[in-house]
Amino acid sequence: MRHTLPIAPQFYVTAPQPCPYLPGRSERKLFTALVGEGARALNDTLSKQGFRRSQNVLYRPACSECAACLSARIRVDDHKPGRTHRRIQRRNAGLMREASSPWATEEQYALFRRYLDSRHADGGMADMDIFEFAAMIEETPVRSRVIEYAESDTAGAQGRGARRLVAVCLTDVLDDGLSLVYSFYEPARARDSLGTYMILDHVDLARQLGLPYVYLGYWVPGSAKMAYKARFDALEVYLDGQWRPIDDPRVHDRRPHPLSVPPITEQVAAITLPSAQPAGKPGGKPGSDTNSG
Repeated sequence: MRHTLPIAPQFYVTAPQPCPYLPGRSERKLFTALVGEGARALNDTLSKQGFRRSQNVLYRPACSECAACLSARIRVDDHKPGRTHRRIQRRNAGLMREASSPWATEEQYALFRRYLDSRHADGGMADMDIFEFAAMIEETPVRSRVIEYAESDTAGAQGRGARRLVAVCLTDVLDDGLSLVYSFYEPARARDSLGTYMILDHVDLARQLGLPYVYLGYWVPGSAKMAYKARFDALEVYLDGQWRPIDDPRVHDRRPHPLSVPPITEQVAAITLPSAQPAGKPGGKPGSDTNSG
């Protein structure tokens, strides 16, 4: 009988570039390709270890002198929305939710462009055209969904009863939760806190599906644009190789000593793969990353 051994994924490190969250710092990312029959298992396993997906790549910050970026997730069963979050839920209660296969539309792209031009005009995605947008949505080797939120346009130019798209989230369905890969919304409705509402709605969705976690991407203490994530109840962060309750967010707002950050080889060696084998040493091929969310 012939036996074949699983092929361990190769890990690479990006070249240093300016950090998009903390001025004066640089960032590097550890990444690996997400391809083949084992893509879903690899995504499930590495997501539990702080990795995030961008198209067919899994990545995690691996900065040489900083460990500020912390992967964050909500414990669904323990989450209880506070007064502000309940108000946001009531304000958006009239929105219609529709989940579909990951397929990009012109309506989504128009909303995406308004969102970027209003909130991230100088960001790394500012020049993304409709073809690159379609690749971001559609190039997924795992179980993903596009979740749209719309309102009924009863008075606008689209006619009575028409549907007007106001928010979109690309979501991965993991074996233990929902992972918000990327979301965007109508900037003219900033007061409605649609970004927060989508997270709250994903908590409800995960509860309905019996999934224990909602993965939010990275929380960066000291970054104003990330502060909203620390306001969610039952939040935990991936720190020193395990998930811990966030407790007081202020205790994380410290720059670690450079010698306390493990070298890349040690970080990779500590990664557990679906086969339960250590990942081994990373390759030396630098690359670039397309999504820092």
